[in-house]
Amino acid sequence: MKRLILPLFAVLVLCGFRPMPLPHTPAGPVYLTVIDRDGDGALRAYSDGDQRWIAGEKGHRYSVRLRNASAERVLVVVSVDGLNAITGQVAAPGQTGYVLNPWQTADISGWRKSSEEVAQFVFTTPGRSYAARTGRPDNIGVIGMAVFTEAGAIARDLSPAVERRRSLAGGPAAPAAPPAPAAAESAMADSATRSAAAAPAQRLGTGHGARETSRVRDTAFERASSTPVQQVELRYDSAQNLRARGILPAPTPRPDSAPRAFPSQYVPDPPRDSRLR
Repeated sequence: MKRLILPLFAVLVLCGFRPMPLPHTPAGPVYLTVIDRDGDGALRAYSDGDQRWIAGEKGHRYSVRLRNASAERVLVVVSVDGLNAITGQVAAPGQTGYVLNPWQTADISGWRKSSEEVAQFVFTTPGRSYAARTGRPDNIGVIGMAVFTEAGAIARDLSPAVERRRSLAGGPAAPAAPPAPAAAESAMADSATRSAAAAPAQRLGTGHGARETSRVRDTAFERASSTPVQQVELRYDSAQNLRARGILPAPTPRPDSAPRAFPSQYVPDPPRDSRLR
């Protein structure tokens, strides 16, 4: 088994990030934050039942920031719009992922094109998303990660990394959940149908943006289990749609722009006419 490792100059940049408030306490070792690279930085996550949402802005580049808050190396399989961010395959937990050292933070800024480059993640319309353009639009609007711990103790590197498995189909599948009673299954289906009918049409997807340098190399990582110790999904859409869903509050009304009889207390001087001498 192999993984990819970022070189030292990239590690120094990653380690230079200033500490920032963590968006939530995960049920596992890794924090996931989405960073708006053309905006104000970390995007706030809003809860809606058992889902978490962020509001993106069309045309803005973003990165997925991963922080390993444990004292052990971990493997993180990153999914964007249902696709593996390294291979472009329909995402599954058993695939290639990024390996983080203890306490390591790394920004995943795009679809990996080679060991030298990525194509930037950028918020765009669903029809222009990478998933739609490659004929796989079913999971547009979600960012996810599956986290694995390491089997045994091996020599530690000083850089974040990407694990590349020789066999993507290796390991037993996770046990299936017990079947739900027919009545409960019918109720869940009715609820899902009502939610789908009430939800506004998705306005954002993730595009295949400009290339940028992101150098990596292979290394080894053995998973302690074939099932992840942590799995996270983060939904995203436009702020307009999040307000329509009731997730974001309505915007503050603008002050009345109608004409007023007394807009000021005193009469100002008129502009000086340059023709008058």
